[in-house]
Amino acid sequence: MRSLVCAFGVAVLAGALLVPATAHAETAAPRTGIQVRDGRLVEATGSDLVLRGVNHDFMWYPDRNGSFAGIKAAGANAVRLPLGIGHQWRESGVEDVAKVVSLCKANRLICILDAHDTTGFGQDKKAATIAQAVQFWLGVRSALIGHEDHIIVNIANEPFGNGATMPWVQQTSDAIRALRAAGFRHTLMVDAPGWGQDESFVMRDNAEKVRDADPTGNTLFDIHMYGEFDTAAKVNAYLSSFTDRRLPILVGEFSGEHQWGDPDEDAIMAYAEARELGYFGWSWSGNDKQFSYLDLVDDFDAGRLTAWGRRFISGPNGLNTDTREATVYRSGTAAAPARAPQQVRVTDVTASTITLAWKPRRYAVYQVVAVDGAVETPVATTSRPTVTLSRLRGSTDYTYAVYSRDLLGTRSPRSTLVAAVTPPARPS
Repeated sequence: MRSLVCAFGVAVLAGALLVPATAHAETAAPRTGIQVRDGRLVEATGSDLVLRGVNHDFMWYPDRNGSFAGIKAAGANAVRLPLGIGHQWRESGVEDVAKVVSLCKANRLICILDAHDTTGFGQDKKAATIAQAVQFWLGVRSALIGHEDHIIVNIANEPFGNGATMPWVQQTSDAIRALRAAGFRHTLMVDAPGWGQDESFVMRDNAEKVRDADPTGNTLFDIHMYGEFDTAAKVNAYLSSFTDRRLPILVGEFSGEHQWGDPDEDAIMAYAEARELGYFGWSWSGNDKQFSYLDLVDDFDAGRLTAWGRRFISGPNGLNTDTREATVYRSGTAAAPARAPQQVRVTDVTASTITLAWKPRRYAVYQVVAVDGAVETPVATTSRPTVTLSRLRGSTDYTYAVYSRDLLGTRSPRSTLVAAVTPPARPS
Protein backbone atom coordinates (compact mmCIF):
# COMPACT_ATOMS: atom_id res chain seq x y z
CA MET A 1 0.00 0.00 0.00
CA ARG A 2 3.02 2.27 0.07
CA SER A 3 3.07 4.23 -3.17
CA LEU A 4 5.14 6.87 -4.91
CA VAL A 5 4.25 10.21 -3.37
CA CYS A 6 2.04 12.16 -5.72
CA ALA A 7 -0.53 14.91 -5.26
CA PHE A 8 -1.13 16.50 -8.64
CA GLY A 9 -4.83 16.66 -7.85
CA VAL A 10 -4.45 19.46 -5.29
CA ALA A 11 -7.23 21.99 -5.61
CA VAL A 12 -5.68 25.47 -5.83
CA LEU A 13 -8.03 28.43 -6.00
CA ALA A 14 -7.40 31.71 -7.79
CA GLY A 15 -4.71 33.73 -6.05
CA ALA A 16 -2.93 30.50 -5.13
CA LEU A 17 -5.02 30.05 -1.96
CA LEU A 18 -6.42 26.73 -0.79
CA VAL A 19 -9.53 26.36 1.30
CA PRO A 20 -9.16 23.97 4.26
CA ALA A 21 -11.39 20.93 4.27
CA THR A 22 -14.54 21.03 6.36
CA ALA A 23 -13.68 20.33 9.99
CA HIS A 24 -14.80 17.03 11.47
CA ALA A 25 -16.49 16.98 14.85
CA GLU A 26 -13.85 14.72 16.33
CA THR A 27 -11.05 17.11 15.32
CA ALA A 28 -12.62 20.23 16.80
CA ALA A 29 -10.53 19.99 19.97
CA PRO A 30 -6.74 19.69 19.85
CA ARG A 31 -5.57 16.10 20.03
CA THR A 32 -2.64 14.88 22.07
CA GLY A 33 -0.64 11.76 21.31
CA ILE A 34 -1.90 8.53 19.79
CA GLN A 35 -5.69 8.50 19.44
CA VAL A 36 -8.65 6.46 18.24
CA ARG A 37 -10.53 8.02 15.34
CA ASP A 38 -13.40 6.41 13.46
CA GLY A 39 -12.44 3.00 14.77
CA ARG A 40 -8.78 3.24 13.81
CA LEU A 41 -5.60 4.11 15.65
CA VAL A 42 -4.05 7.40 14.52
CA GLU A 43 -1.30 9.75 15.60
CA ALA A 44 -2.10 13.19 17.03
CA THR A 45 -2.10 14.64 13.51
CA GLY A 46 -4.67 12.08 12.32
CA SER A 47 -2.03 10.10 10.44
CA ASP A 48 -3.02 6.43 10.25
CA LEU A 49 -1.03 4.14 12.56
CA VAL A 50 -0.95 0.39 11.96
CA LEU A 51 1.19 -1.17 14.68
CA ARG A 52 3.27 -4.18 13.68
CA GLY A 53 5.89 -5.63 15.97
CA VAL A 54 6.85 -8.24 18.51
CA ASN A 55 6.58 -8.92 22.21
CA HIS A 56 9.87 -8.62 24.09
CA ASP A 57 10.07 -10.09 27.59
CA PHE A 58 11.51 -7.06 29.36
CA MET A 59 10.05 -8.24 32.67
CA TRP A 60 12.27 -11.33 32.68
CA TYR A 61 15.19 -9.92 30.69
CA PRO A 62 15.63 -6.26 31.69
CA ASP A 63 19.24 -6.22 30.50
CA ARG A 64 18.72 -7.61 26.99
CA ASN A 65 18.32 -4.12 25.61
CA GLY A 66 20.11 -4.74 22.32
CA SER A 67 16.84 -6.44 21.41
CA PHE A 68 15.22 -3.07 20.69
CA ALA A 69 17.61 -2.41 17.80
CA GLY A 70 17.16 -5.96 16.54
CA ILE A 71 13.38 -5.65 16.61
CA LYS A 72 13.58 -2.38 14.71
CA ALA A 73 15.96 -3.88 12.14
CA ALA A 74 13.54 -6.78 11.60
CA GLY A 75 11.02 -4.25 10.28
CA ALA A 76 8.88 -3.53 13.34
CA ASN A 77 7.42 -0.12 14.07
CA ALA A 78 6.35 -1.10 17.59
CA VAL A 79 7.17 -3.36 20.51
CA ARG A 80 4.96 -4.73 23.29
CA LEU A 81 6.70 -5.07 26.65
CA PRO A 82 5.43 -7.07 29.65
CA LEU A 83 6.12 -5.31 32.95
CA GLY A 84 5.97 -6.85 36.42
CA ILE A 85 3.81 -5.02 38.94
CA GLY A 86 5.22 -6.58 42.12
CA HIS A 87 2.42 -9.07 42.75
CA GLN A 88 3.53 -12.15 40.87
CA TRP A 89 6.76 -10.87 39.31
CA ARG A 90 9.40 -8.31 40.23
CA GLU A 91 7.97 -4.81 40.09
CA SER A 92 9.13 -2.61 37.24
CA GLY A 93 9.66 0.68 39.03
CA VAL A 94 9.69 4.23 37.74
CA GLU A 95 13.33 3.90 36.65
CA ASP A 96 12.59 0.70 34.71
CA VAL A 97 9.63 2.30 32.96
CA ALA A 98 11.62 5.43 32.14
CA LYS A 99 14.34 3.18 30.72
CA VAL A 100 12.05 1.36 28.32
CA VAL A 101 10.36 4.60 27.29
CA SER A 102 13.81 5.96 26.39
CA LEU A 103 14.80 2.76 24.56
CA CYS A 104 11.62 2.77 22.50
CA LYS A 105 12.11 6.38 21.51
CA ALA A 106 15.80 5.92 20.72
CA ASN A 107 14.93 3.00 18.43
CA ARG A 108 11.97 4.83 16.83
CA LEU A 109 9.43 2.30 18.08
CA ILE A 110 5.92 2.84 19.37
CA CYS A 111 5.86 1.16 22.77
CA ILE A 112 2.98 -0.80 24.31
CA LEU A 113 3.56 -1.41 28.02
CA ASP A 114 1.48 -4.13 29.68
CA ALA A 115 0.94 -4.93 33.36
CA HIS A 116 1.54 -8.66 33.19
CA ASP A 117 0.79 -9.97 36.69
CA THR A 118 -2.97 -10.05 36.00
CA THR A 119 -2.66 -13.01 33.62
CA GLY A 120 -5.45 -15.54 34.19
CA PHE A 121 -7.00 -14.06 37.34
CA GLY A 122 -9.65 -16.38 38.74
CA GLN A 123 -7.86 -19.50 37.55
CA ASP A 124 -4.28 -18.62 38.41
CA LYS A 125 -4.22 -18.06 42.16
CA LYS A 126 -1.05 -15.96 41.86
CA ALA A 127 -2.58 -13.46 39.45
CA ALA A 128 -3.21 -9.82 40.38
CA THR A 129 -6.49 -7.97 39.92
CA ILE A 130 -7.14 -5.23 37.41
CA ALA A 131 -7.43 -2.80 40.34
CA GLN A 132 -3.90 -3.74 41.43
CA ALA A 133 -2.71 -3.07 37.87
CA VAL A 134 -4.28 0.40 38.07
CA GLN A 135 -2.33 1.09 41.26
CA PHE A 136 0.86 0.09 39.45
CA TRP A 137 0.16 2.55 36.62
CA LEU A 138 -0.53 5.32 39.10
CA GLY A 139 2.81 4.59 40.73
CA VAL A 140 4.78 4.95 37.47
CA ARG A 141 2.70 7.81 36.08
CA SER A 142 5.62 10.26 36.22
CA ALA A 143 7.60 8.16 33.70
CA LEU A 144 4.71 8.11 31.22
CA ILE A 145 3.18 11.57 31.22
CA GLY A 146 4.41 13.59 28.27
CA HIS A 147 5.08 10.51 26.12
CA GLU A 148 1.57 10.06 24.76
CA ASP A 149 2.83 10.28 21.17
CA HIS A 150 4.75 7.00 21.37
CA ILE A 151 3.48 5.08 24.43
CA ILE A 152 0.27 3.02 24.79
CA VAL A 153 -0.78 1.77 28.22
CA ASN A 154 -2.01 -1.85 28.11
CA ILE A 155 -3.91 -1.84 31.40
CA ALA A 156 -3.86 -5.54 32.30
CA ASN A 157 -2.55 -8.58 30.44
CA GLU A 158 -5.09 -11.40 29.92
CA PRO A 159 -6.94 -10.24 33.04
CA PHE A 160 -9.21 -13.26 33.61
CA GLY A 161 -9.18 -16.99 32.96
CA ASN A 162 -11.95 -18.85 31.15
CA GLY A 163 -15.65 -18.43 31.86
CA ALA A 164 -18.61 -16.27 30.94
CA THR A 165 -19.37 -14.78 34.38
CA MET A 166 -16.18 -12.89 35.24
CA PRO A 167 -16.68 -9.15 35.93
CA TRP A 168 -14.47 -8.07 33.01
CA VAL A 169 -16.79 -5.31 31.79
CA GLN A 170 -17.20 -3.55 35.12
CA GLN A 171 -13.61 -3.87 36.27
CA THR A 172 -12.17 -2.82 32.92
CA SER A 173 -14.52 0.17 32.76
CA ASP A 174 -13.60 1.16 36.32
CA ALA A 175 -9.90 0.96 35.43
CA ILE A 176 -10.33 3.22 32.41
CA ARG A 177 -12.21 5.80 34.45
CA ALA A 178 -9.60 5.71 37.23
CA LEU A 179 -6.71 6.26 34.84
CA ARG A 180 -8.47 9.10 33.04
CA ALA A 181 -9.28 10.73 36.38
CA ALA A 182 -5.58 10.49 37.27
CA GLY A 183 -4.60 12.43 34.16
CA PHE A 184 -3.59 9.64 31.77
CA ARG A 185 -4.19 10.93 28.23
CA HIS A 186 -2.55 7.95 26.55
CA THR A 187 -4.41 5.52 24.37
CA LEU A 188 -5.42 2.72 26.74
CA MET A 189 -5.39 -0.88 25.51
CA VAL A 190 -7.59 -3.53 27.10
CA ASP A 191 -7.03 -7.27 26.80
CA ALA A 192 -9.75 -9.84 26.38
CA PRO A 193 -10.54 -12.23 29.24
CA GLY A 194 -10.27 -16.00 28.73
CA TRP A 195 -6.47 -15.88 28.90
CA GLY A 196 -6.66 -13.13 26.29
CA GLN A 197 -8.61 -15.22 23.77
CA ASP A 198 -12.20 -14.28 24.68
CA GLU A 199 -13.44 -17.82 24.34
CA SER A 200 -16.82 -16.82 25.82
CA PHE A 201 -17.01 -13.63 23.70
CA VAL A 202 -17.25 -11.38 26.76
CA MET A 203 -15.11 -8.66 25.15
CA ARG A 204 -16.67 -9.04 21.73
CA ASP A 205 -20.20 -8.68 23.01
CA ASN A 206 -19.52 -5.84 25.45
CA ALA A 207 -16.91 -3.79 23.61
CA GLU A 208 -19.19 -0.77 23.14
CA LYS A 209 -19.86 -0.59 26.89
CA VAL A 210 -16.16 -0.49 27.64
CA ARG A 211 -15.46 2.03 24.89
CA ASP A 212 -18.19 4.26 26.27
CA ALA A 213 -16.59 4.18 29.72
CA ASP A 214 -13.68 6.18 28.30
CA PRO A 215 -14.57 9.89 28.22
CA THR A 216 -11.89 10.45 25.57
CA GLY A 217 -12.93 7.50 23.41
CA ASN A 218 -9.28 6.44 23.12
CA THR A 219 -9.53 2.78 24.09
CA LEU A 220 -8.05 0.05 21.89
CA PHE A 221 -9.07 -3.62 22.11
CA ASP A 222 -6.51 -6.43 22.19
CA ILE A 223 -7.19 -10.06 21.29
CA HIS A 224 -4.60 -12.84 21.71
CA MET A 225 -4.85 -15.57 19.11
CA TYR A 226 -3.62 -19.00 20.07
CA GLY A 227 -5.52 -22.33 20.11
CA GLU A 228 -8.98 -20.72 20.05
CA PHE A 229 -8.17 -19.30 16.61
CA ASP A 230 -7.22 -22.42 14.70
CA THR A 231 -9.16 -21.70 11.50
CA ALA A 232 -9.41 -18.78 9.12
CA ALA A 233 -13.18 -18.64 9.69
CA LYS A 234 -12.71 -18.04 13.42
CA VAL A 235 -10.03 -15.40 12.84
CA ASN A 236 -12.06 -13.53 10.25
CA ALA A 237 -15.33 -13.71 12.18
CA TYR A 238 -13.83 -12.35 15.38
CA LEU A 239 -11.87 -9.48 13.86
CA SER A 240 -14.71 -8.58 11.49
CA SER A 241 -17.07 -8.23 14.43
CA PHE A 242 -14.92 -5.29 15.57
CA THR A 243 -14.06 -3.71 12.24
CA ASP A 244 -17.70 -3.90 11.08
CA ARG A 245 -18.66 -1.85 14.16
CA ARG A 246 -15.70 0.51 13.72
CA LEU A 247 -14.16 -0.59 16.97
CA PRO A 248 -10.34 -0.47 17.09
CA ILE A 249 -8.63 -3.82 17.59
CA LEU A 250 -5.23 -5.42 17.16
CA VAL A 251 -3.77 -8.87 17.76
CA GLY A 252 -1.44 -8.34 20.72
CA GLU A 253 -0.10 -11.89 20.78
CA PHE A 254 -0.05 -14.88 18.45
CA SER A 255 2.34 -17.63 17.41
CA GLY A 256 2.86 -20.26 14.74
CA GLU A 257 2.10 -23.12 17.11
CA HIS A 258 1.03 -23.52 20.72
CA GLN A 259 0.69 -26.21 23.33
CA TRP A 260 -3.10 -25.63 23.53
CA GLY A 261 -4.08 -25.78 19.88
CA ASP A 262 -2.53 -24.74 16.59
CA PRO A 263 -3.31 -21.09 15.72
CA ASP A 264 -3.82 -20.27 12.06
CA GLU A 265 -1.01 -17.74 11.76
CA ASP A 266 -1.44 -17.49 7.99
CA ALA A 267 -5.04 -16.34 8.40
CA ILE A 268 -4.14 -13.97 11.23
CA MET A 269 -1.49 -12.22 9.18
CA ALA A 270 -3.47 -12.24 5.94
CA TYR A 271 -6.56 -10.77 7.54
CA ALA A 272 -4.51 -8.12 9.37
CA GLU A 273 -2.86 -7.13 6.10
CA ALA A 274 -6.15 -7.02 4.21
CA ARG A 275 -7.90 -4.91 6.89
CA GLU A 276 -4.78 -2.96 7.88
CA LEU A 277 -4.81 -4.05 11.52
CA GLY A 278 -1.91 -4.29 13.92
CA TYR A 279 -0.33 -7.52 15.15
CA PHE A 280 2.46 -8.60 17.52
CA GLY A 281 4.19 -11.96 17.43
CA TRP A 282 5.10 -13.79 20.63
CA SER A 283 7.98 -13.36 21.26
CA TRP A 284 11.49 -12.12 20.46
CA SER A 285 13.48 -14.63 22.54
CA GLY A 286 13.94 -16.17 25.97
CA ASN A 287 10.95 -18.50 26.29
CA ASP A 288 11.49 -21.54 28.53
CA LYS A 289 13.16 -24.46 26.79
CA GLN A 290 9.94 -26.45 26.34
CA PHE A 291 8.40 -23.41 24.65
CA SER A 292 11.40 -22.44 22.53
CA TYR A 293 9.22 -22.83 19.42
CA LEU A 294 7.80 -19.43 20.41
CA ASP A 295 11.16 -17.67 19.99
CA LEU A 296 11.58 -15.54 16.89
CA VAL A 297 15.37 -15.49 17.27
CA ASP A 298 17.80 -17.75 19.11
CA ASP A 299 19.42 -16.37 22.27
CA PHE A 300 18.36 -12.76 21.49
CA ASP A 301 20.60 -12.77 18.40
CA ALA A 302 18.85 -10.88 15.59
CA GLY A 303 21.01 -12.71 13.05
CA ARG A 304 19.74 -16.16 14.10
CA LEU A 305 16.11 -16.38 13.06
CA THR A 306 14.15 -19.46 14.05
CA ALA A 307 11.63 -21.12 11.74
CA TRP A 308 8.91 -19.07 13.44
CA GLY A 309 11.02 -15.93 13.06
CA ARG A 310 11.49 -16.50 9.32
CA ARG A 311 7.77 -17.07 8.87
CA PHE A 312 6.77 -14.07 10.95
CA ILE A 313 9.27 -11.56 9.63
CA SER A 314 9.66 -12.36 5.95
CA GLY A 315 6.88 -14.81 5.10
CA PRO A 316 3.60 -13.90 3.39
CA ASN A 317 2.05 -10.81 5.02
CA GLY A 318 5.00 -10.79 7.41
CA LEU A 319 6.48 -8.01 9.47
CA ASN A 320 8.54 -6.50 6.67
CA THR A 321 5.71 -6.65 4.11
CA ASP A 322 4.09 -3.26 4.68
CA THR A 323 5.09 -1.85 8.05
CA ARG A 324 5.41 1.93 8.20
CA GLU A 325 7.44 3.79 10.79
CA ALA A 326 5.31 6.16 12.87
CA THR A 327 5.36 9.67 11.45
CA VAL A 328 6.21 11.13 14.87
CA TYR A 329 9.72 9.83 14.21
CA ARG A 330 9.85 11.14 10.63
CA SER A 331 8.48 14.67 10.84
CA GLY A 332 10.71 17.62 11.65
CA THR A 333 13.47 15.50 13.16
CA ALA A 334 16.19 17.99 12.13
CA ALA A 335 16.34 21.76 12.50
CA ALA A 336 15.12 23.69 9.49
CA PRO A 337 17.81 25.79 7.73
CA ALA A 338 17.85 29.50 8.49
CA ARG A 339 15.08 31.41 6.68
CA ALA A 340 13.35 28.20 5.62
CA PRO A 341 9.70 27.95 6.66
CA GLN A 342 9.65 26.99 10.32
CA GLN A 343 7.43 24.72 12.43
CA VAL A 344 6.00 22.86 9.45
CA ARG A 345 3.56 20.28 10.74
CA VAL A 346 0.64 18.09 9.79
CA THR A 347 -2.54 19.28 11.49
CA ASP A 348 -5.13 16.88 10.09
CA VAL A 349 -5.41 13.80 7.88
CA THR A 350 -8.39 12.14 6.26
CA ALA A 351 -8.58 9.38 3.67
CA SER A 352 -8.33 11.96 0.86
CA THR A 353 -6.79 15.10 2.40
CA ILE A 354 -3.77 16.21 4.41
CA THR A 355 -3.62 19.64 6.03
CA LEU A 356 -0.26 21.30 6.68
CA ALA A 357 0.55 24.46 8.62
CA TRP A 358 3.69 26.45 9.41
CA LYS A 359 4.84 29.65 11.07
CA PRO A 360 3.72 32.65 8.97
CA ARG A 361 6.19 35.15 7.49
CA ARG A 362 5.29 38.62 6.26
CA TYR A 363 4.93 39.12 2.50
CA ALA A 364 5.84 35.52 1.71
CA VAL A 365 4.44 33.14 -0.88
CA TYR A 366 4.86 29.44 -0.13
CA GLN A 367 5.38 26.45 -2.37
CA VAL A 368 4.56 22.97 -1.06
CA VAL A 369 6.39 20.02 -2.59
CA ALA A 370 5.85 16.28 -2.31
CA VAL A 371 9.13 14.51 -1.62
CA ASP A 372 10.10 11.00 -2.69
CA GLY A 373 13.78 10.45 -2.01
CA ALA A 374 15.67 12.98 -4.11
CA VAL A 375 12.61 13.83 -6.25
CA GLU A 376 10.43 16.85 -5.47
CA THR A 377 7.04 17.45 -7.07
CA PRO A 378 5.37 20.88 -6.62
CA VAL A 379 1.81 20.37 -5.42
CA ALA A 380 0.55 23.73 -4.14
CA THR A 381 1.30 27.44 -3.97
CA THR A 382 -0.30 29.69 -1.36
CA SER A 383 0.17 32.96 0.49
CA ARG A 384 -1.38 31.52 3.65
CA PRO A 385 0.56 29.57 6.31
CA THR A 386 -1.68 26.54 5.84
CA VAL A 387 -2.82 24.34 3.00
CA THR A 388 -5.14 21.38 2.54
CA LEU A 389 -3.96 18.91 -0.11
CA SER A 390 -6.88 17.00 -1.57
CA ARG A 391 -7.73 14.12 -3.90
CA LEU A 392 -5.21 11.90 -2.15
CA ARG A 393 -5.33 8.13 -1.98
CA GLY A 394 -6.31 6.25 1.16
CA SER A 395 -3.78 4.01 2.93
CA THR A 396 -0.86 5.88 1.40
CA ASP A 397 2.33 7.35 2.82
CA TYR A 398 3.05 10.99 1.87
CA THR A 399 6.02 13.23 2.64
CA TYR A 400 6.05 17.01 2.15
CA ALA A 401 8.22 20.09 2.60
CA VAL A 402 7.68 23.83 2.13
CA TYR A 403 9.68 26.64 0.46
CA SER A 404 8.97 30.37 0.68
CA ARG A 405 9.63 33.26 -1.70
CA ASP A 406 9.99 36.89 -0.63
CA LEU A 407 8.83 40.02 -2.50
CA LEU A 408 11.92 39.88 -4.71
CA GLY A 409 11.23 36.29 -5.66
CA THR A 410 14.16 34.86 -3.70
CA ARG A 411 13.55 31.24 -2.79
CA SER A 412 14.32 30.01 0.72
CA PRO A 413 15.98 26.73 1.69
CA ARG A 414 13.64 23.77 2.09
CA SER A 415 11.86 23.24 5.39
CA THR A 416 12.11 20.08 7.41
CA LEU A 417 10.15 17.12 6.06
CA VAL A 418 6.79 16.09 7.43
CA ALA A 419 5.14 12.72 6.86
CA ALA A 420 1.57 11.49 7.04
CA VAL A 421 -0.31 8.28 6.27
CA THR A 422 -3.88 8.55 5.05
CA PRO A 423 -6.36 6.10 6.60
CA PRO A 424 -8.21 3.70 4.33
CA ALA A 425 -11.25 5.11 2.61
CA ARG A 426 -14.47 3.90 4.22
CA PRO A 427 -18.05 3.94 3.03
CA SER A 428 -20.16 6.58 4.75
